[in-house]
Amino acid sequence: MSVTRRRVLASAGAIALSAPSIVAAQGQRELRFIPHADVASLDPVWTTADITRNHGNMVYDQLFGFDSSFAPHPQMVAGHTVSADGMVWELTLRDGMKFHDGEKVLARDCVASLLRCFKRDAFGAAMMSRTDEISAPSDSLIRIRLKKPFALVPEALAQPACVMMPERIAKTDANTQVTDPVGSGPFRFLMNERVSGSRVVYEKFAGYVPRPDGKVSFLSGPRVVHFDRVVWTYQPDPATAAAALAKNEYDWWENPPADLTGLLRRGGDLTVDVLNRMGSIGCIRFNHLHPPFDNVAIRRLVLSAVNQKEFMEATSGAEPNLYRTKVGLFTPGMPMANDAGVEALTERTDFAKIKQDLAAAGYKGEKIVLLGPSTIPALHIQSQVADDLLRKMGFNVDYQSLEWGTVVQRRASKEPMDKGGWNIFITNLTSLNNVFVPAQIAIRSGPAAWFGWPNMPRMEELREEWLNAPTVEEQRRIVREMQMQSWRDVPYTPLGQFFQPAAYNKSLADVQVGWPVFHAVRRV
Repeated sequence: MSVTRRRVLASAGAIALSAPSIVAAQGQRELRFIPHADVASLDPVWTTADITRNHGNMVYDQLFGFDSSFAPHPQMVAGHTVSADGMVWELTLRDGMKFHDGEKVLARDCVASLLRCFKRDAFGAAMMSRTDEISAPSDSLIRIRLKKPFALVPEALAQPACVMMPERIAKTDANTQVTDPVGSGPFRFLMNERVSGSRVVYEKFAGYVPRPDGKVSFLSGPRVVHFDRVVWTYQPDPATAAAALAKNEYDWWENPPADLTGLLRRGGDLTVDVLNRMGSIGCIRFNHLHPPFDNVAIRRLVLSAVNQKEFMEATSGAEPNLYRTKVGLFTPGMPMANDAGVEALTERTDFAKIKQDLAAAGYKGEKIVLLGPSTIPALHIQSQVADDLLRKMGFNVDYQSLEWGTVVQRRASKEPMDKGGWNIFITNLTSLNNVFVPAQIAIRSGPAAWFGWPNMPRMEELREEWLNAPTVEEQRRIVREMQMQSWRDVPYTPLGQFFQPAAYNKSLADVQVGWPVFHAVRRV
């Protein structure tokens, strides 16, 4: 980020924080939230976009839910049994659960939801490769018969995309977006109040029955709702968002840029804290289907020129404690994280030589389309740094600055550039993507893989080896090899890890650690 831009933001923020409140607080029963993006897609199975994941946690419920340490706990499930040989799991649903249309939640709804989700979800696909059948012997019983034992069934069922829908909706093809967001979660989506590009509204679902036992922790335990309505209003301009938060027009801002967090703290009425403590890993994602990035030698050249510190300073330089470099496939500090081969990120700056190497690798000067999200500050900044780097390397860059919802739709296209395709998009890999090996979407391979569609047979073999590994020590050995393989295949280039603070009014209590969820939180 340029010094000039930082000064403009700081000036605007200072003005905002010193202005008197001119808007009276809304009723105690409404929570007003500024999300990081507009909800462009309502289907958390179809897209991995974080904003749709967050929407899904409002509208849908799950068989298992993660606590703040990402340990899975029964959620819609009253209890479960596992056969002595580990081959049959039986899950019994809780009584009293209903969908927003008033229909009772039945086991067959859940079976249809699982089958749809697992056609796209990376973790679910790993489970399905080991599953013989998922059935509903009765209205309250789900039976999972495995081909081989799979101890990670609860983790698979707690993945964000593993949401329960009515059977009539869950039968929608997994590659077609669901547009009817009827779930059984603690909030109903008010379609008639949706303003595309700006606003979505959720209403407390009166028919929701919270889990009767346990302690709330992120997505586990009783999802008790204390607000009648939650209104998400997307505000793309940070200075405007800061001013509105200071004037009490909003209660909670998901992603203030690092430039403004100091000012927000000094306001006195706000808590500024990192809630998602797993952080995010920046990502240059390549389209492997079309030139020039179908050529691994060219992808390796980009990898060799990336300086993670430069990307992270641009993202979080105002607060250096909010980023880490020398980051590979997995979240630093988590069991699977390692430093194998990080020297592949050699931070080359001999751009004259890089241009020669690029030509020798087969680059012919063709235009490359870079999709740069403009409406999420961290992605916008990382896109600008990537654009500058690619141009220095000698690429003919067509930098298309687009709002995030457009990128979400566009990146699904496998078409060539002259038909609306793309070569690179910039995104962040968040939370579970960087913790669980089966959930690491960016290292999947083949035509059904995450957007970019790399072909990496050895990586798939290693993934299977990890799933079959008998010990944690063997898993750790395999992930080191997986990371080394990623430097060879270059499905994407990691840009470092950063942590996104949130800002919320001190009148809010019980705000959960993790990505934004709206049960439990209350006003005091």
